[in-house]
Amino acid sequence: MARVNRALELLAQDQPIYYEHLDAPGRGGYEAGRAAARTWADYLSYDAEHAPFAPAELREFVRGLVEAGVTRSGHRTPAVIVSLPVDGSSEAVVRANAWMIRQALAAGVHGLLLCHAETPDAVRAFVETARYPHQTAEVGSRLGVGRRGSGGQGYAATMWGLTVAEYMARADAWPLNPGGELLLGLKIENVRALANVEASLAVPGISFAEWGPGDMGLSMGHPTQHDPPYPPDMLAARTRVLAACRAAGIAFLDQVTPANVIERLAEGVRIGAGGQVREAAEIGRRHTKRAMRW
Repeated sequence: MARVNRALELLAQDQPIYYEHLDAPGRGGYEAGRAAARTWADYLSYDAEHAPFAPAELREFVRGLVEAGVTRSGHRTPAVIVSLPVDGSSEAVVRANAWMIRQALAAGVHGLLLCHAETPDAVRAFVETARYPHQTAEVGSRLGVGRRGSGGQGYAATMWGLTVAEYMARADAWPLNPGGELLLGLKIENVRALANVEASLAVPGISFAEWGPGDMGLSMGHPTQHDPPYPPDMLAARTRVLAACRAAGIAFLDQVTPANVIERLAEGVRIGAGGQVREAAEIGRRHTKRAMRW
């Protein structure tokens, strides 16, 4: 395939994508990877935020995906995006926990999600940690030099079905690098992150963002308001994050249902989630005349 990352390939065509959330227990390891390989989804959301962060288990999960064979769309595996356990509360916190970013990428995943992305400096540190130093787009003006080191690329390249040289050329943030294969996302999921959302989403290298209604509600004093209907302050937060995604030219992630998916797509949602997302995806894919098999 022209692209390793199926989810990215679709976004580049302005086709919405839909993901399956993998919950612990039993969401990692070789057999779990083999079982997940035939997913209906465009990418697998691998939770390491609330479940144990176990890089060895993640590596085996990706290997299981590979050894189960190609997807119906012809890609080597479904894309895998890991929700990191580190918060984006500050640059210092992200720098101190950079090992998590490196080890997740070394497992051969296709993207990362930084939770509680509160400051632009934290977001810059996230992007820089995920990039190799030889990838220089926007370096100097808006980003520092990449900090991903040599040593983990061999296994990741094998998982992607590439040579090491090919992997190191393509393991970069999209759309900052049009030939990159990594999706880097942000959760703008509390009032501190919301206050900086426009500046955070403008950092080069970010591919998508979400407003995280569960944690956003908690931060606004609504502890059980994960699902709609939302109070006015939460709706205003969602509107602001969506507007910031549009301004930055990146994808907005939100919950979709069979009843609202067409409306959400018209509004600008490009990544669908939620408890009814599989059924909603069927409707959404037909509505957007999706050609790629699923």
